[in-house]
Amino acid sequence: MASTDELHISNLFSLKDHVCLVTGGGTGIGLMATQALASNGAKVYITGRRKEVLDNAAKTHSPQSSNTGQIIPIGPCDVTSKEDLEKLTAELESKEKYLSLVVAAAGVSGPKGYPDTSDAKQMKDNLWSEKLEDWKDTYQTNVISVFFSVVTFLPLLQAAPPKLEASAIIISSMSGLMRHSQAHFSYNASKAATAHLARMMSKEFSKTGVRVNSIAPGYFPSEMTMKESDEKNKAHMPAEKVKDKGHAVPAERAGSDEEMAMGVIFLTKCGYVNGEVLKLDGGVMNEVGGG
Repeated sequence: MASTDELHISNLFSLKDHVCLVTGGGTGIGLMATQALASNGAKVYITGRRKEVLDNAAKTHSPQSSNTGQIIPIGPCDVTSKEDLEKLTAELESKEKYLSLVVAAAGVSGPKGYPDTSDAKQMKDNLWSEKLEDWKDTYQTNVISVFFSVVTFLPLLQAAPPKLEASAIIISSMSGLMRHSQAHFSYNASKAATAHLARMMSKEFSKTGVRVNSIAPGYFPSEMTMKESDEKNKAHMPAEKVKDKGHAVPAERAGSDEEMAMGVIFLTKCGYVNGEVLKLDGGVMNEVGGG
């Protein structure tokens, strides 16, 4: 039974002794997760394809207080390559006795195909132009690499002290939960697969003591959604950008770094949560529904 003082937020959400890895940690939601973890005491390794992006993220966003954690670039690593993942695993095993968290945040948006016509021939023409290679690339990054990015680190995760409640957080998307294609059939289908993959991993990996949860973001600013990042590896999504989506966005704005941080820290720390797909969507799914 906890005392009142033990329930202070500084005790509940301290990430002291946590050692984390974030794939896609140099930009977007991966960087938001990295900042949240490091600012609360975790040692956070970030990886991705572009070394200069990783280095800039660490240089720009490392915590300034001596009482907080670290952001450490590692790699680079292409998570679609098992060889790269094996090298990354070996490097981490040489540096750390355990990982307490893996955040799989790497992702791509995939091709677009517009079904916004009632003419079947026109719809076919609009959608048939999509390339099989683009669909395969989308699934390779958004689904297959997520699976192997967690599987390769299972022994390090299992080695974490029990008090750290070792886990993985899979970044899926609200787009994988809705029936609206948003002209992104391949992306939305891949993110549906990602969310269900997280559920399956949560069931099977519980045998090892490793939890798996997923965050399904709505509209958050990132290099992927805004097609660019600034000198701090950050992107901005103005409120008007979310008002022309073909459906209501009850929050009437994009999600913030702070809100993503709250979701990441909650799933990292609450050991009583396993197999959850947490929607951080500004209420969109209340409007569009899903299957």
